[in-house]
Amino acid sequence: MPTEPEAPVERASGDDLALLGLLQWVSPALPIGAFAFSQGLESAFELGWVSDETSLGDWLEGVLEDGLTRCDLPALSRLHAAWSEGDGEAVAEWDAWLAANRETAELAAEDARLGASLKRLLGSLALLPPDVSRHGPELPEGAGYVTLFAWAARVRGIAVRQALLGFAWAWLENQLAVACKALPLGHTAAQRIVERLRPALVAAVDEALALPDDELGPALPGLALASALHETQYSRLFRS
Repeated sequence: MPTEPEAPVERASGDDLALLGLLQWVSPALPIGAFAFSQGLESAFELGWVSDETSLGDWLEGVLEDGLTRCDLPALSRLHAAWSEGDGEAVAEWDAWLAANRETAELAAEDARLGASLKRLLGSLALLPPDVSRHGPELPEGAGYVTLFAWAARVRGIAVRQALLGFAWAWLENQLAVACKALPLGHTAAQRIVERLRPALVAAVDEALALPDDELGPALPGLALASALHETQYSRLFRS
């Protein structure tokens, strides 16, 4: 019985197409709604924990070191491998692990909503994973953003290291966009923070790729508290 072809993995003109694919998935213009979430940063402003360029840089560096490095980035590398190897069980396991590590309703909702938005976009581009009837890994029901991002990277032929760098870069850009809207922070100051944190992004990817499974897990009580408080914050620019 004929079946629909699997979503193609781009290989022609390898590096160039992969780079353009990565730029596509991390672009602020990607219509998935990432701009609507602050990941607790808006509450950190309201509480006075973050109030200027220096404290913002410190906050972001801490979230990168104790959050992305130990959670999203290593999980992304494992999901990238699972999709590449056709290991549906591993895809489901790491998707569930990420969901369990979202410490507030707000963070869980962000991951789910961005995942659903990216799934719709990939569907409109005919780039969703093959279903189980075609002998490929099945996309977990309600899959989160990192799981869909890993698949999108695989479709575009993006190597795992570049996928992690792109994911971390998109996170940093989004957080700085939040700060420019909610703080008296100019765009030049935001670029100084980019200069400060660019080496930290590379170091985070290096560490994430080297961490064994038993050392994974975020340690961000301040971010969790800020996110929880944001759920009931009186005045908000960003979604909760």
